[in-house]
Amino acid sequence: MHKNTRKQHRNRRGFSLLEVVIAVTIVALLAALVVPRLGRFLTQAHEDKATAEVNTLAQQVRLYMITETTGVLTDDFTLENLLDGDDPYLENANQLIDPWDNPYEIDIPGNVNKDFDVVSLGPDGERSADDLIHGSTG
Repeated sequence: MHKNTRKQHRNRRGFSLLEVVIAVTIVALLAALVVPRLGRFLTQAHEDKATAEVNTLAQQVRLYMITETTGVLTDDFTLENLLDGDDPYLENANQLIDPWDNPYEIDIPGNVNKDFDVVSLGPDGERSADDLIHGSTG
């Protein structure tokens, strides 16, 4: 009887090769389904964040125009001007960087909006059709 118990114990020490292959296959199939969807969610989250930020920057530029100028921006205005002064319009320079680590830009006069456009160059970091512009999607 002692011999039979030891044999049973030795046979159940680990997983069989077939069990490991099945488990790895299931994990691989789940990963193949989840990873592309996660990528789409991240892309959409970056676009949504950039859209909100360009609109916020545009509001701050409009406030700057009302309080600091006669309602017209000069050609030498940059978004960094929003960081100047005792009561700056932005808290820190990180607010001038889009989700893809590219700086936001301003076009004076605007191509989409009359006075100016605040632009995120998108994931490619270059002027193209995927740029996000306040009040528009490029």
